[in-house]
Amino acid sequence: MSAMAAPCGNTASGFNAWKADFARTAKRAGVGQAGLNALAQAQYATGTIAADRNQKSFKYSLEKFMQVRGAATIVAQGQKRKARNAEFFAALEKKYGVPAGILLAIHGMETAFGSYMGDSQVVSSIVTLTYDCRRSAFFEPHAIGALKLVDQGAITLSTRGAKHGELGHTQFLPGNALEYGQDWNRDGRVDFYDMGDALASTAYYLRQKGWRPGRGYQPGERNYKVLKEWNAATVYQQSLAIMGRQIDGN
Repeated sequence: MSAMAAPCGNTASGFNAWKADFARTAKRAGVGQAGLNALAQAQYATGTIAADRNQKSFKYSLEKFMQVRGAATIVAQGQKRKARNAEFFAALEKKYGVPAGILLAIHGMETAFGSYMGDSQVVSSIVTLTYDCRRSAFFEPHAIGALKLVDQGAITLSTRGAKHGELGHTQFLPGNALEYGQDWNRDGRVDFYDMGDALASTAYYLRQKGWRPGRGYQPGERNYKVLKEWNAATVYQQSLAIMGRQIDGN
């Protein structure tokens, strides 16, 4: 940051001045006019800030966490979905090496298989978190990513996702969406609100983070540590491994 850069803030008061400054950063990073327009229209997301100050679920024990997140329902639904879409999941595993169980566990955990993908404006949420002083550096590449996704037509200012700007069926942060997005249905655009594109992108992400085809994903096995790349919370990794194994039936 230059000495004259607008400072981060913990309230809405400096948001517009900061946005004007961040627009220069975004432009230098390659964001085009559509993305810059979205940045200019982004609103300070009070709901996002409230959620960021009040994260509790990862303080639970594994048993409590799985109960709260509805693991038994995710496994039952996951097994049905795997059976119903066997060719799709076989094709994903053939291409990326990631078995259905893990992808379905993630899909179920993140959005209840696409039934709830969030009600917060993605661009406003991620821009607000970049302005907020707590984790500006972490969120900045995701804000740039979101604005570039706008440039590409993958999302718009009104696209809705989770409170921290995660989007689509498996709740990708925008920077990861930009980098790892896969056009599974080959319609010329990556759409994280299309199940095929979203799950292919999830499988590709895991593969790029070190997933090895045919290797196990239980604690102590080769692919278990890759689950940490999806979510850093230990109870989350443990839950994915358990649910994935049960969905895959082994």
